[in-house]
Amino acid sequence: MAHIDAGKTTTTERILFYTGKNYKLGETHEGSATMDWMAQEQERGITITSAATTVYWDWHNNRYKLNIIDTPGHVDFTVEVERSLRVLDGAIAIFCAVGGVEPQSETVWRQADRYNVPRIAFVNKMDRAGADFFSVVRQIKERLGANPIPLEIPIGQENLFKGVVNLISNKALIWDEESNGTKFYEVPMPDDLKDVVAEYRLKLIEGVAEENDVLMEKFFEDPDSITEDEMIAEIRKATLAMKITPVLCGASFKNKGVQSLLDAVAAYLPSPLDIKEVDGINPKTEKAEIRPIDVKAPFSALAFKIATDPYVGRLCFFRVYSGALESGSYVYNANTGKKERISRIMQMHSNKQNPLDRIEAGDIGAAVGFKDIKTGHTLCDEGHPIILESMKFPEPVISIAVEPLTQSDMDKLTNALMKLAEEDPTFRVKTDEVSGQTLISGMGELHLDIIIDRLRREFNVEVNQGRPEVAYKEAITTTVQHHEIYKKQTGGKGKFADILFEIGPADEGVMGLQFVNEVKGGNIPKEYMPAIEKGFKEAMLNGVLAGYPMDSMKVRVIDGSFHPVDSDQLSFELCARIGFKAACRKANPVLLEPIMKLEVLTPDAYVGDVTGDLNRRRGMLESIEAKVGVQAIHAKVPLEQMFGYVTALRTITSGRANSTMEFSHYAEVSREKQDEILKNKNNY
Repeated sequence: MAHIDAGKTTTTERILFYTGKNYKLGETHEGSATMDWMAQEQERGITITSAATTVYWDWHNNRYKLNIIDTPGHVDFTVEVERSLRVLDGAIAIFCAVGGVEPQSETVWRQADRYNVPRIAFVNKMDRAGADFFSVVRQIKERLGANPIPLEIPIGQENLFKGVVNLISNKALIWDEESNGTKFYEVPMPDDLKDVVAEYRLKLIEGVAEENDVLMEKFFEDPDSITEDEMIAEIRKATLAMKITPVLCGASFKNKGVQSLLDAVAAYLPSPLDIKEVDGINPKTEKAEIRPIDVKAPFSALAFKIATDPYVGRLCFFRVYSGALESGSYVYNANTGKKERISRIMQMHSNKQNPLDRIEAGDIGAAVGFKDIKTGHTLCDEGHPIILESMKFPEPVISIAVEPLTQSDMDKLTNALMKLAEEDPTFRVKTDEVSGQTLISGMGELHLDIIIDRLRREFNVEVNQGRPEVAYKEAITTTVQHHEIYKKQTGGKGKFADILFEIGPADEGVMGLQFVNEVKGGNIPKEYMPAIEKGFKEAMLNGVLAGYPMDSMKVRVIDGSFHPVDSDQLSFELCARIGFKAACRKANPVLLEPIMKLEVLTPDAYVGDVTGDLNRRRGMLESIEAKVGVQAIHAKVPLEQMFGYVTALRTITSGRANSTMEFSHYAEVSREKQDEILKNKNNY
C-alpha cells in the first residue's frame, strides 16, 4: 500500500521474479507488469484494480507461503486498499525516498490503523536524486504518529546507492547489477558509515532489550551478547503488537533490497496463526461468536471482491478464516441466508487462475458459481452460521449523466453498469427522478473515466456523457418541534397516524438517523415505532432543498395518538415522511459540498501563480513547505472548483507541477453559492 508512484507494482514484480514465479522482469512503464493486467493499466502506467498472487519464499530453513495483493495508489480507487486491508494480516507500506509521506500514504496508513494491520515500511527509490532515508523515517514518526525503527541503513544515496547495512546482523550487503539483483554479496562495512551504524544498532538493541528482562540484563553486561534470533523474536513481537514499524530500504526498479524485504515479511509480519481467532455474530442468536483460525474449525470466509472475468463469468475473491472448502461443495451465505454451490475454486495469479481442489484457513482464493453474492458477505458452514465484520466504503463525491449512443443499447448499458456496480462498492448507478437520466457516481474524474472506458472495451457500449456534477448533501442546523397528523378517509378502513416529534442535528460524531422514542403511556403502540423510524430513515434520502441526501439527524418522538381501527404501520411510516418534509423546512436546511485535500508540488517560480489560482477557486491555503527542488502547497478546495484542474495546473506551470487530491470532508455552502446551486437545479 502506498501513494501513487511510490513503486508498489514494481516491488511486487521484483518479488515475483526473485521468488521464481516470473522468469522475466515486468515493468510498469513498458506496460509489461504482470500485476497490471488491464488494458487501461498498461496504457496509463497506473494500477486500477488490486491483483492477488501467491508466492513461496525460503527463510531460516523454512518455506513460507505468501499471499500478496498489489493495490492502487490513486485515491479514486481507495476501495481496493480498503478491502485488501480488511482480509490481509500484514502490509508493506512503501514510501518514496524523495517524496516521503505523501497525502495518499496518510490515507492508507489510517485505513491500516482502522483494521489493526501490523506493517513494515519500505523506503523505495533510494537511487533517485533527492533521496533521503532519515528524512522519510522522521516524517513517518511526525506525520503518521508511528514508531519507525530502521533495521537497515543505506550504503550511499541517489546515484551512489549500492546496498544496505543490516543492523541486526551488522553486515553490509551489495547487490550485483549484472544478474538483475539475483545475487548479492557481503562486503566490508564502509568507513564513513561505521559511526551511524553503531549509533542506530545500539538504539535498536536497547529498544529490543527494553521489553524483555532477560535481554535487559544481557544488554547491561554486553549489548553484543544479544543474539540475532533473540532480536528478531522481540522485533516480531513488537511489530505484531503494533508498537513499532520496522523500516527497510532499497530501489526496486534497480533490483536492490527486495530479498531483504521478503525476509522481513517472513520474519515480522503475522501469519494467519498469529491472529489466533476471528470475531463474528451468529445470525440466528445475534450474539458475538469467536471462531479459531484452524483447519479443523467450521468453515468461514469473507468475500472481499467480485470481478467479471470474460471466460469464467463472475469471480468471487474470498479469504478463508477457518475450516476448509472442497471444490464442488456447498457453502452457506450468512448474509442472504441461501446455500450456494461452488463449482470451481482457484488460486489467483494476477488475472490467471490455477484450479484448486481444496482451500484452507489462512488462504486467499477465488470461486466460480455464485448466483447472489456481494462484497463483504460471509460464507460459512450452514450448521455453524457466522457473520464476519464487513468493510466500510466511502461515499461517491462526483456524478455524471450517461446515455447510450443508440436506444437499442439501453439494456446493454443497464446490464454493464449493474456488473460494474457489483464489482465496485464505491461506484453507484441511479436514475434521476426528475430528468429520467442515468446518473453514475464515483470517487473522482479518473474513476468515472475508467468506468466509461471499460463500458466501451469490455461491454461494447458507446455512451454520451454529461458534464461532471458534485454530489452535494443536505443538513439541518436547528432543532424544531413539529406535530403531524395523517388522515385519509376513502370509504371502508381509513388511514390515521399522529406524531409529535422534535427534529434537529445529530449528536457529534453520530452518522445516520439517531432515533429516540420518548412516548409515554402507550400513546403510540410499540409495534408502530419501527415504521416511524423507517419513514424518517427513507425520507433522509431526499432532502427538502433540492432532493440531495441527508447524512445524519436526530429525531425524538415525544407523543402522538392512534386510532384502534384506522392506524397501521404504513400510516405511521407515511406520517413520518410527510412530517420530515414539513419540519425540515423550519429547521434551517443548508447544502453541504465535498471539500478536497489538495497537495501541489511546483517549482519555486510558480508558487505565486498556483496559490493565486487556488484563491480564485475558493481554496483555503494551509501550508507551503520546501522539498527537494520544489515547494509543496497544501490546501483545502471545494470539489466543484476542481474539475479539469490537472490541465489548468499544467498551463500555469508549463507542465512542471503535479497535484494529488483526496476527499477531506463535507462543509456548509455559503448562502450565495447555495442560491446559485438551487437556481441551476430548478432551471434544469
